[in-house]
Amino acid sequence: MLSKVPWLATPFVLVWQIAGLPIIIAGVGYYLLNPLVDWLEKHRVGRLWSILGLFIIIALLLVWGIGSLIPMVQRQLTTLIAEWPHYWRDATGMVSTWLQDDRLSGLKAQLDQFNQQLSDSSSAAVSGLAQSTVSSVGGIVSRVVSIAVGVITAPFVLFYLLRDGHQLPDHLAKILPIKHRQSAKHLLVEMNRQVSNYVRGQLIVAFIVAMLFYVGFLIIGLRFALLLGILAGVLNLVPYLGSFLAMVPAVVVAAFVSPWMLVKVLIVFIVEQTLEGRFISPLVLGSSLKIHPLTIIFILLISGKAFGVLGVILGIPGYAVIRVIATESFQWYRQFVGGYDEAEEAPAPVTEQGETTPDEKD
Repeated sequence: MLSKVPWLATPFVLVWQIAGLPIIIAGVGYYLLNPLVDWLEKHRVGRLWSILGLFIIIALLLVWGIGSLIPMVQRQLTTLIAEWPHYWRDATGMVSTWLQDDRLSGLKAQLDQFNQQLSDSSSAAVSGLAQSTVSSVGGIVSRVVSIAVGVITAPFVLFYLLRDGHQLPDHLAKILPIKHRQSAKHLLVEMNRQVSNYVRGQLIVAFIVAMLFYVGFLIIGLRFALLLGILAGVLNLVPYLGSFLAMVPAVVVAAFVSPWMLVKVLIVFIVEQTLEGRFISPLVLGSSLKIHPLTIIFILLISGKAFGVLGVILGIPGYAVIRVIATESFQWYRQFVGGYDEAEEAPAPVTEQGETTPDEKD
């Protein structure tokens, strides 16, 4: 229906294109840093001084990352991109050798077809990218400028969120009648709690997963350990599927080295999955969202189909917000209608003359 009246969404799309990136960056920073600011404030450190101190620490970390970490990642990424066709060809050749059995001829044919389609699509994508780059330099420059402005603006948005964000539910509730303010504030606080638990937990788990893979790949001597560890952490933001997707380049690189290296990579993967599933995720995420794994899979499928990669990343917190709204609405409906509480007594049974039974009188 909205696609038939696109002019209705034009102002919102324009606002999102301008303010979306700094809001997302500042929102993620707020959920990460706000617990620290609150903790420091409880220990008699001024909120303003806490925020400034954290900003200084983050600035120093960024300077260190730009000076040492990013060049290392860039070198590994450049080398991996240059050598990736050889890795992929050798890995697929190894698999084809394993599938020489006549009983697996159908699977081998499908693998060859997939490999050819992947090669053709990659070539077409690179060719299209080159043509679009030449033909739309102005659009690329505009996009780069927009991203740069968003990154520069995000710290200012983050500063005011950390300073005044805890007062936002009270200010928003004031636009409602007095009798609805308390319930509206409760709804906003619960929505914020659900989203903050998820975002903060996922980012912490992703960082720990990146470190686990990095250390594991270093121990077994796999090339591009830092790059593959960072990739694993980023992909881990996709629930359930991220770690498996991150293993694809690691397996391809290991298969190029030797079968024994491939076995060691699989051992690292098993150890990481065991630590993440049994210790890290339960301790960090806990059961705050209380979403069934099957529900999460359906959410990822639907949100990914509807909104792409952004939908996969934001589908779970979006569902958590919708569930909070639906739960609070149903609670209001129960109070308004009545009859849902088991403690409510049913009408007393009556005799044919319309009087209560002796047991009921007692």
